[in-house]
Amino acid sequence: MVVVVFQYESYILHYVSKNGIMLTIINYNVMGDYMYRDLTKGSITKGLVLFALPMMAGNLLQQLYNIADTLIVGQALGKNALAAVGSAYTLMTFLTSIFIGLSMGAGALFSIYLGKNDRDSLKSAIVHAFGLIMSVTIVMNIIVYICVNPILTFLQVPDELYGSMKEYIIIIFAGLIATSLYNFFACLLRAVGNSMTPLWFLGTSALLNIGLDMLFVLVFHWGIGGAAAATVAAQYVSGIGISIYYLTKCKDFIPSRKHMKWNKAILKEICDMSMLTCVQQSAMNFGILLIQRLVDSFGAVTMAAFAAAVKIDTFAYLPVQDFGNAFSTFIAQNYGAGYTSRIREGFKKATALSAGFSAVISALVFVFAEPLMRIFIKAEETQVLAVGVQYLHIEGAFYVGIGCLFLLYGFYRAVKRPGMSVVLTVISLGMRVVLAYTLAGPIGEIGIWMAIPIGWVLADIMGYGYYFAKRKKLLPREE
Repeated sequence: MVVVVFQYESYILHYVSKNGIMLTIINYNVMGDYMYRDLTKGSITKGLVLFALPMMAGNLLQQLYNIADTLIVGQALGKNALAAVGSAYTLMTFLTSIFIGLSMGAGALFSIYLGKNDRDSLKSAIVHAFGLIMSVTIVMNIIVYICVNPILTFLQVPDELYGSMKEYIIIIFAGLIATSLYNFFACLLRAVGNSMTPLWFLGTSALLNIGLDMLFVLVFHWGIGGAAAATVAAQYVSGIGISIYYLTKCKDFIPSRKHMKWNKAILKEICDMSMLTCVQQSAMNFGILLIQRLVDSFGAVTMAAFAAAVKIDTFAYLPVQDFGNAFSTFIAQNYGAGYTSRIREGFKKATALSAGFSAVISALVFVFAEPLMRIFIKAEETQVLAVGVQYLHIEGAFYVGIGCLFLLYGFYRAVKRPGMSVVLTVISLGMRVVLAYTLAGPIGEIGIWMAIPIGWVLADIMGYGYYFAKRKKLLPREE
């Protein structure tokens, strides 16, 4: 292998001769006005952590959207409003997972094209992916508004919560297009190594969301509708803002007219990568939606406890979820460049990092379960607190399982095996749903909480077993 390095304008170009093929790899530096990180060289651990940190911070800020709603609604409007917001959040997560899955799959393909230094295919893929994802988002938005009553009936929403939840859903889904815009361009920027810019837009919109929450709910007294309106306004700030940034600052990745021509082969490749990732994300969140339906059948106390505990839950393991997404970009760039030895080494190091971090978080959540619940629940709501603490003690003790599962999802997506991610999701969520519905009758809600980590562990066994059995085929040794 021969490597020639020289600087040209704002680029640092590494011309690598490998098996007679010249590859061009752009190292981490300024490209225009934004930062790009090349994950095909340098320290694996350092590169992964530095790339993942802005993603972790960004998604932690994104959770402030719903944390702010949960905190303000729970403390100011009571447990019924909190239960309605929590149940609506689960529905929102399921529906947004469709276009988020499409964006994640497309992002993996963008990284592969970048690793191959195929800029024309990358730009064509951007055009086709954007058209596909925005079309799906618009159709989905229309369906939600048409079917809002049947959806609430399916979720078995109690009568005393029906009106509040319907009001919240009607307003919150006005931000669906903005959420889709943000996630598409965030995945695009991360795919080419820029994980910092999405963080800035999320930070701005999260702070705006908190300020508007306090204004609409505490000052204007708009109730649950005010909380939803605050979130929608913040979503449009991030969605439109990141779109303008891409168009004005990322000129190296903006398609020209020739890239807008219909390309059946590229659309097929996008669909192959994105559709199965979309199915995987949708299946995962549909399983969660079925769990929410079962939780709703236990009444407002369990619903409120679940709503608060899930926020803590999501906040706790969000860093390993983002680490899994960063790992996917690392794998995709190296897969496109053909660096299979680096992928194997990265797989081992990423697993150790994710498992170690998850174990520490599990211990902290277990010890501080009640103080964490009291952030969202008033002290006098003793029943709600008890149910939430029970959930965190059972489910929160096994974050290592979900941390490893996120790595497996990212790995199989990046090596063009998104079907395996679907299989793992079916195992994880399928077992969770079956066990939850089976155990909830005889032992109550504790059966629902027990089912969750069991599903994670079974999926991990399958995912790692398949990797070690098929590793030589998936990652053949470099010549």
